[in-house]
Amino acid sequence: MSLFTHVLACLFGIGSWVAINGMWVELPLIVPSIPEGWYLPSYLTIIIQMANIGPLFITLIHHFRPGMLDERPVIYTIVTVGVVATFLLAFLWNRTLTFRGGEHSAALLSLSFLLSVVDCTSSVTFLPFMMRLQPWYLTTYFIGEGLSGLVPALVALIQGVGVVHCKNASVNANFSMGNSSWDFDGELQAHYQPANFSAQGFFLFLSAMMMVCLGAFLLLNFHPAVAREHKSKGYIDDSQRVEKVDMSQAPNNETPEQRPMLHFPEGPVIKQHSSFGKGTYSTMKLVFIFVVLAWVNALTNAVLPSVQAYSCLPYGNQAYHLAATLSSVANPVACFIAMFVPIRSLVLMGVLTVTGTGFGAYIMAMAALSPCPLLINHDLGAALIVITWVIFVLTLSYVKVIIGVILRDEGHSALVWCGAVVQLGSMLGALSMFPLVSVYRLFQSGDPCNTKCPK
Repeated sequence: MSLFTHVLACLFGIGSWVAINGMWVELPLIVPSIPEGWYLPSYLTIIIQMANIGPLFITLIHHFRPGMLDERPVIYTIVTVGVVATFLLAFLWNRTLTFRGGEHSAALLSLSFLLSVVDCTSSVTFLPFMMRLQPWYLTTYFIGEGLSGLVPALVALIQGVGVVHCKNASVNANFSMGNSSWDFDGELQAHYQPANFSAQGFFLFLSAMMMVCLGAFLLLNFHPAVAREHKSKGYIDDSQRVEKVDMSQAPNNETPEQRPMLHFPEGPVIKQHSSFGKGTYSTMKLVFIFVVLAWVNALTNAVLPSVQAYSCLPYGNQAYHLAATLSSVANPVACFIAMFVPIRSLVLMGVLTVTGTGFGAYIMAMAALSPCPLLINHDLGAALIVITWVIFVLTLSYVKVIIGVILRDEGHSALVWCGAVVQLGSMLGALSMFPLVSVYRLFQSGDPCNTKCPK
């Protein structure tokens, strides 16, 4: 039964960001058919940040009216909206509307906003809901959250999205193409391989994944086997009352299931270091934890993904697809490692954050040098960029999971703030990169077939 609950927690976590992650990986297929073209990623960036009104509303309610809001009705609502929106997207994504003398993908943009509200709000509702289960299921939820990026990426890979073939533009040119075109003086044209199935089929798959998430959530609430896994009946039946308890003023009234998962000796009363949560950490340590959380999510959710194409495509489509897929694999792998090695050391957290940031700096440097980054004419360059992406995601994903586990031990409200800071960091990262990428155009992408760089 424990394994059954783990599977449900994982499927529930997949639904957290699968819709928006799926939208991003499908861009190469839908962009040629809409009037916005490659400006769509910029529009999506703004739409996702506007959708943070959802988590802001939830966080304010928790702050000013603690204990009033039950996450379960909110989760039912947003997941149902996600199911309906992805289903409608399958049939309406290429419909346009004439407005102010130009055509616009009104349905695509509107439904993308609804999906963004769903996924952003999941950060401040799914995590607090996991407080109702035993602590070890939180890491399984994070594995599912990591899979929310991997699963649509694998499906898009099967679909054949964005695979380019370079063909000779001149019938008189004599050219035998290998993996590159650096020594060719003529002109090549990029031809995108037709997809194995349509965008409609992909969006119907996303709708099915949201239905799976909804089914998993129903079972987590009502299945008798899962009910035995809830951490305490008092929390389930009287959640509002527990939410209103100030744990910092009643440290000795904790049930065994509500104690922090820290290996302190039996007997001594744990000293309260702050009024946050159970008071395990001092104010300075809490500031450090939340700053690291915001920084890590800014890098992994916004800053580096916005330049992934610039950092990888100069090395070829194979390097780009390998980096995107393997880095998506690295996220759930990091969560899996954290399940068995849940080290809560703040020193280790800092070391891993600095390490991941260093690899991120290399990625950013290669993106800034695009279309001619270092080692572009060597296989070593492609291998390095793929390995760098994997290590970057692996280290910082581990940091995110450990922070989630730490804040889970501090109580329900701590997880609400965890989700809010995740969204804040992502928003700041996106708003920082948007002018650099889309307004000032500091990053340049080369032609996939005709860019030439010195050897």
